[in-house]
Amino acid sequence: MDRKQVLDSQPLQSTFDFMANCKSQSILIALALCFTSATVALSRPPNIVVVLTDDQGWGDLSIHGNKNLSTPAADSLARDGALFERFYVQPVCSPTRAEFLTGRYHPRGGVFSTSTGGERLDLDEQTIAEVFRAAGYATGAFGKWHNGTQYPYHPRGRGFDEFYGFCSGHWGDYFDPPLEHNGRPVRGEGFISDDLTDHAITFIEAQRAAPFFCYLALNTPHSPMQVPDRFFEKFKHAELPLRHEASKSEDLEMTRAALAMCENNDWNLARVLAKLDDAKLADDTIVVFFCDNGPNSWRWNGGLKGRKGSTDEGGVRSPLLVRWPGHFRPGLRIRTPAAAIDLLPTLAGLAGIDLRTPKPLDGIDLSGLLRGANSAIAPRLIFSHWNGKASARGERFLLDDQGHLFDLSLDVGQKRAVDGQHPEVAKAMAAELESWKNTVLAELEKSPRPFTVGYREFPLTVLPARDGIPHGAIKRSARAPNCSYFTNWTQRDDRITWDISIATAARYRATIFYTCPAADIGATVELRLGDQSVSAKIEAPHDPPLVGAEHDRVPREGESLVKDFRPLILGDFELPSGRGELTLHALEVPGKMVADVRGVTLELLEK
Repeated sequence: MDRKQVLDSQPLQSTFDFMANCKSQSILIALALCFTSATVALSRPPNIVVVLTDDQGWGDLSIHGNKNLSTPAADSLARDGALFERFYVQPVCSPTRAEFLTGRYHPRGGVFSTSTGGERLDLDEQTIAEVFRAAGYATGAFGKWHNGTQYPYHPRGRGFDEFYGFCSGHWGDYFDPPLEHNGRPVRGEGFISDDLTDHAITFIEAQRAAPFFCYLALNTPHSPMQVPDRFFEKFKHAELPLRHEASKSEDLEMTRAALAMCENNDWNLARVLAKLDDAKLADDTIVVFFCDNGPNSWRWNGGLKGRKGSTDEGGVRSPLLVRWPGHFRPGLRIRTPAAAIDLLPTLAGLAGIDLRTPKPLDGIDLSGLLRGANSAIAPRLIFSHWNGKASARGERFLLDDQGHLFDLSLDVGQKRAVDGQHPEVAKAMAAELESWKNTVLAELEKSPRPFTVGYREFPLTVLPARDGIPHGAIKRSARAPNCSYFTNWTQRDDRITWDISIATAARYRATIFYTCPAADIGATVELRLGDQSVSAKIEAPHDPPLVGAEHDRVPREGESLVKDFRPLILGDFELPSGRGELTLHALEVPGKMVADVRGVTLELLEK
């Protein structure tokens, strides 16, 4: 039975079974290799596969000692390649992704939020995809983007030739979800993580003859907590041997669902590794696995303090597993602290790319450590920041956001401050942290940036409810904006606005996406920008049910359920270039409501 058959028949097989079926990672071959610090001559540049998971903490891997679940694919990367013992990301999604993309701290790139435009990466930042595409690589991104929706913030504007997934921070239903393919709406098939992986595998197959950079950004175990039955059944009534230290804070149902989602992630990682084996690409491919922040609930995390959203260890310490057969010593453990900002220079270094960046990087090239060289890394601090809080960590010590010093070599749980024992260390780290705040954080401008519209390279622009502002009685369908829609639109004075900037003066087709029960049809809605407007009457009833709750393993909090929205073309109108306020409002309201609205699209008609 080959590994593909093993995967198909035993998606939750043990680590031993997985190891026994890994064709490309023979222990005998690994032992026969001689690893030196010399640069290895490459017959072709290595392919790059980066797998990033969402809200999966450091402790959500069996390689890190979690006996509650099994992650054989991730464990195999650590066995056959390198494991970084201390790797740091940021406390939440979009800042980490921005740092991976640029090699620079997220405030430098204008990322200050996870929604309503604050997640966008400044357009003058160079991305890792642009670096590799310029070096001749085919580039593809599959999954959750979360660094801008409208072109040129969109992945297709940031160096990726191919994109399949969604650009928002989270999605409302993970089964047959609405997604996009290169800017055009499509319907996903099956469970979202499996579907995203299918498309990444198709990309790998299509690009196998030339170097490729494949970024697979799985959006689980981020809520809503949904996962196929075959993964959930194992955990549905499971007694978990490892619990969060403050067990009264742990929601066991949430933990069970999260662990099932993590095992699904690992199964999909195994499918990618199997494709590399089948295509005989494993030895020519660097595979990277990491997570975007700490766990999204209180669950076992190796005793680390904090969770998602925290600048303590539990909020920012992530797995980092890197495999390149024949180039990295199997079982390599790297103790030097590293961070997401290091991935761009390190991967470029491994690929032999002469990295020239328009702006100085914060990250450093750690390729020498991966190759087994005894190259010294200059001592440095790694900084974490979110929601006004910042911390700093070095080889041994952590200075938390309250200014307290902890010795991580003895106290990963940050239980005993050692300010008094090491006052000079605390003073020096506090000075560096303050300097970082005064320089890096000073670059962060939270002034409103308009949403971009009207690029000929990307004629269809989506303006979702997430990016709009409700006025009057209109409100969002849930507290979290990312997958929300506007509802409670009842009055003529109510309106929705988007701050936009149009790149091309041209003719545009305006469409809204609405739902409205039969009893309330008949409202006339207008979309206006300056003295240009289009309008149409809502004549067709469309009142589909809310969906998503039937798939939830744990009741969702603060996140909207979803429904299908019907397009209504308002008409075509001429729009000038420049910045303005796009306004959607009602001219007449014959019923109790106007409509619920998921968003607006503006399509440039003149090529």
